[in-house]
This record gives sequence, structure tokens and C-alpha cells, in this order.
Amino acid sequence: MIVEQQVRTLIGLFIGAGLMSLVACGNGSDSKSSQSGTAPKKDVEITLVGYAVPKAAHDKIIKKFVAKWQQEQNQKVIFKQTYGGSGSQTRAVIDGLPADVVHLALGGDVDKLAQASLVAADWQKKLPNQGIVAQSVAAIITRPGNPKKINSFTDLARPDVKWVTANPKTSGGARWNVLALWNDSIKSGGNEAKATEFLTAAFKNVVVQPKDAREATDAFVKQGQGDALLNYENEILFAKERGQSLDYVVPVVNISIDTPVAIVDKNVDKHGNREVVEAFARYLFAPEAQAEFVKLGYRPMGTATTDLRFPKLKTLGTVTEYGGWGSFQKKLFADGAIYDKIQSGKK
Repeated sequence: MIVEQQVRTLIGLFIGAGLMSLVACGNGSDSKSSQSGTAPKKDVEITLVGYAVPKAAHDKIIKKFVAKWQQEQNQKVIFKQTYGGSGSQTRAVIDGLPADVVHLALGGDVDKLAQASLVAADWQKKLPNQGIVAQSVAAIITRPGNPKKINSFTDLARPDVKWVTANPKTSGGARWNVLALWNDSIKSGGNEAKATEFLTAAFKNVVVQPKDAREATDAFVKQGQGDALLNYENEILFAKERGQSLDYVVPVVNISIDTPVAIVDKNVDKHGNREVVEAFARYLFAPEAQAEFVKLGYRPMGTATTDLRFPKLKTLGTVTEYGGWGSFQKKLFADGAIYDKIQSGKK
């Protein structure tokens, strides 16, 4: 009886050990497969440099991208961000700010990075929509009730109107403002001489020129300077979303404000993070990312919209009509060009 019990015990132990061995082998195989397929990768960093206005959209887009990349690639992406006037940011990148991707206010600033051999010369071919990731138009904010009856860009040249714009030497948005006025004069039947005359008259009425669009808004809204503010439509809509009560008009003859994204190839190659940088740059064109730009007040790209926030326009000009930013920049904003002459004449 005792021997029989011992035999049964030994058999039980043998069977148990065998089962444990099989389980252990199975666990070892699963563990090895898991480690080879889903082991976390080393954290990777992206430095995003942008002009001031789209920061609120980027904050939300980055959060979505980080979660998506973590889920799909099992890798944590750490973002470093810096924002300011587009011209200032461009110079900072040229001077060594280690941007991996830039979102600037105009293609002319990206062209400067290309001239500095930081960005590919054909950067517009590297991403969807020629790199244009967000679009807006120019708008005029007035004091409540629009007491000066300002309804068009032409009104900014009236002697009784004082207005605010960012400085086109530091702000891409301000250069779009200048182009909006220039385009309005040309579309009204003027030539370059008439457009220059109109700009000269209008800029005599400018009371302050902060370094970027966000500061220009603060100067008008918070500091009470001027009768009107020339700014992006999306910046105005963003201010209204934050509870600011603003009266404004979107002139029916307007300019398409196209803001580009580009990969800073020289820095990406140095940092060794091209895969994730390219994925992020492409993600900015995904529907969920584009939705965040629209929420911020940028116009939907490529499709007609029924969104009542966006008034219909009669004529929408483009910078390509004026030779692109390379030509317009040289004509208007190079040292000693039209803008400098206008500023000298004000003194």
C-alpha cells in the first residue's frame, strides 16, 4: 500500500514536472517573440520651430501624433517647440537653432533656409500640397461698432484712420498684410507705381509694428492702440474663441495666405531622426490634424466650405501672381527696397 502510494506520488510529480516544463517552454517562446516584436525603442526627439500663430493647433496635433506613434512603433517621441515671428525664427534656424521641421508664415522664409543649404531646394515637392499646410486670408479688426466705417484695405490709407500691423522685417504675417494691400491696389486697376503710392499712404497711419502677429493683436486689443488691426482671419477667430469680443471685416478682394511646412534636412541627418520627422510632417496633412487647424480658424484647404465663420470672397490673389516670394521679397523688403523707403519717409 505504501509502495503503491509512493509510485502514484512519483508519477504525479513526473507528470507535473512535464507540464511545468511544457508551460515554461511555451512562456519562453512567447517572451522571446514579444521581445523581438514589441520591445520599446529608444526615445526620439523632434524640434519644431514655428511662427507664433499656429501653436495652439500644434499642441493638440503633437499630442495625437505622439500617441499614434507610441501605439504603432512602440517609441516615445519627445517634442521641443519654439515659436515667434516667422522672419526671426528663420534667422534663428540659419544661425544654429537645431530645428528638424519648420512651420513658417510664408514660402519665402523656407526659401531662405534652402539658400542656406538647410532645406532641400525642391522642398515643395517633398510633402503634400506643395508643403502648404494651413491657409488663411487677411482681415481688418475694428473698434466695437466700427465707428470709423472701415470696410476695405483702401480705408487704411484715409488720414483719419490709425492702424496696427506686425513688422514685416520680423513677421511673415506682416509681409502677407503688405501683399494684401498691394494686391488690392493692383486688382483695383493700379500698377506698381499706384500700389507703392497706396502703401506709402497707408503706412503713414501705422501707429505701432510689434514683432509678430500675436503681439500685434495684443497691442490693439489689450493696449488699445489704433482704430484698426490688420491681421490673419484665423488669428481673429482664435481671439474670439478665447472670449474676446471683436468686430472685423474680411475684404472681398483678398490674398491667399499660404503657410508652409518643411523638413530641415541638414539637421535631421545630423540628429538621425528622419523616419519620425518625415512621419510627423506628413501627419500634419492628415484629416485629424487638418481639423485642428480649421478649429483654430484656418480655412479648409482645397474644398468649398459652408462654415459661416468664413465669409465668401470675390477675388483671391496669390503670391505667384507677383513672381513668388523671391521676387516680392526683393522688391518690397530687401534693404533699401520699397518698405525701407516708406519707413524713412515717415521719419
